[in-house]
Amino acid sequence: MGYIVRRFISTLPVMAVVAVVVFLLIHLSPGDPAALIAGDLASVEDIEKLRTALGLDLPLWQQFALWIGKLFTGDLGTSIFTQVPVSQLLGQRLEPTVSIAALTMLITLVVAVPLGTLAAYRAGTWVDRLVMLFAVLAFSVPVFLVGYLLIYAFAIQLPWFPVQGYVRFSDSSGQWLRGLVLPCVNLALVYIALVTRMTRATVLEVLHEDYIRTARAKGLGVLPVLGHALRNAAIPIATTIGAGIALLIGGVVVTETVFAIPGVGRLVIDSVQRHDYPVIQSVLLLSAGVYVLINLLIDLSYRLFDPRITY
Repeated sequence: MGYIVRRFISTLPVMAVVAVVVFLLIHLSPGDPAALIAGDLASVEDIEKLRTALGLDLPLWQQFALWIGKLFTGDLGTSIFTQVPVSQLLGQRLEPTVSIAALTMLITLVVAVPLGTLAAYRAGTWVDRLVMLFAVLAFSVPVFLVGYLLIYAFAIQLPWFPVQGYVRFSDSSGQWLRGLVLPCVNLALVYIALVTRMTRATVLEVLHEDYIRTARAKGLGVLPVLGHALRNAAIPIATTIGAGIALLIGGVVVTETVFAIPGVGRLVIDSVQRHDYPVIQSVLLLSAGVYVLINLLIDLSYRLFDPRITY
């Protein structure tokens, strides 16, 4: 318990730095949200009045202090353009993004770990080379290009899946799953490539250990031997999965844009185009918090794979 508390406390400076960097990057970037709201026909006086009403005329340190003060009370602020609380906007957009992320993670684990293990077991053969070729191609091709190719092949030429859009799980679970197949496959390819390569490398190293040779000498079959190898290779694989969350978060933005899914990623794109400061700040800070939390959970999971680890 003490280790968890120490790790949690150690994340606070990281989140503080992220908050400062995010705030400065957004507010120092070109563009004026007041001018966008007022329109092209607005006078300079009208724009200044709007800036005053939105609090954009205050010094940066004062705007930052007001934002941090609201965060400590659980208030993420209000959208400049829609005048809707940011927490409400996130609540409306959260389900599609969480659905995509969860299914992508599931697809990755189901495909990547067996593929990497198979490549390690058949190292140097055509199977190994074929798996590695797939991993290199999947990691190299841009996510948006793969998305458009999947739409063209499996939604236009073969109308098996919808082209774009999102159906909520509460409306129709079948349509919900059908609409998420292409986006999740598109996003999972990069993640699968990353985890497959790490799984192959770690399992291949473990397969040369003395205890694996001993297990084989005792007559254990292929699956029990690979099971032993996987358990001992699990920590680097888990670390890679945690580090790949950054790829997942970035890929969600592109995927939701390509497939016109009204999730958090699409909300970020719309907010950036309109310089909606409160929305951008909150989403980026929460994304960083999720990344830090998931990696903390990954660290805590190490003991499940290796009981010798103590905290």
